[in-house]
Amino acid sequence: MTFIRQGSGWHRHFVYRTESLKTTWKLRVAVLLFVLLVAFVTRGAWVRTVGRSLVCAETVGPSDAILVENFDPDYLVFERAAALQRAGLSEKAIVPTEASGADPAVANVVARGIAELMAGVARLHDLEILPTREIEPISLNAAYQIRDFLTKHRLHSVIVVAPAFRSRRSVLVYRAVLRPAGIEVHCVPVVGTYRPDNWTSSWHGIQDVTEQFIKLQYYRFYVLPLGGRLRRIAPESRTALEVPSRHPRIS
Repeated sequence: MTFIRQGSGWHRHFVYRTESLKTTWKLRVAVLLFVLLVAFVTRGAWVRTVGRSLVCAETVGPSDAILVENFDPDYLVFERAAALQRAGLSEKAIVPTEASGADPAVANVVARGIAELMAGVARLHDLEILPTREIEPISLNAAYQIRDFLTKHRLHSVIVVAPAFRSRRSVLVYRAVLRPAGIEVHCVPVVGTYRPDNWTSSWHGIQDVTEQFIKLQYYRFYVLPLGGRLRRIAPESRTALEVPSRHPRIS
């Protein structure tokens, strides 16, 4: 904090004297310790709040297809999708899979093999592997490619099955892209080892939640509001939006 003292006489029009107040290292350390103490004491409340903010509200209903989120392969997602099939909510399962570099219409051999293996173990049948090009931002562009597939096959409703901490972002993206095309979107979050109330129990949980929280804000406040202004491309009759390459890879 700076205080200005005006001088007297004619020289006050040309020069002035100031006094400054600066914090000491002891005060800075004390403030930091206080903040950490408050965070520790109230962790029960904010840990759950942050965790829940990343998880979509579960909504299910009879649908034309189950969309299995497969950007970061997770067997539990396939297992939950298979359970929804057995419950009679939908017969068809769609699994977006990385496209081959040589042919965008063909799935990457390794990615397809992993998806089919997990689907087989989970007993997920009537499987449709959908090759998707990884164009930044990946989730948004995949949603446009999925929209084209759904409209082509006249599918009007999907159940999105996604890892819990990714699910809120996923449903925001899919509803923004699919609803204008008349496609209803349901969301089923899949909870794994880490839940909204225990993600701080390990470094991996903290890393996952931090990453998903940052990505959620990135999509909510940048990608989705500006999506219509991004450059359009149409590879192999699929429409996608491409963000300039200066942006980091975010799926």
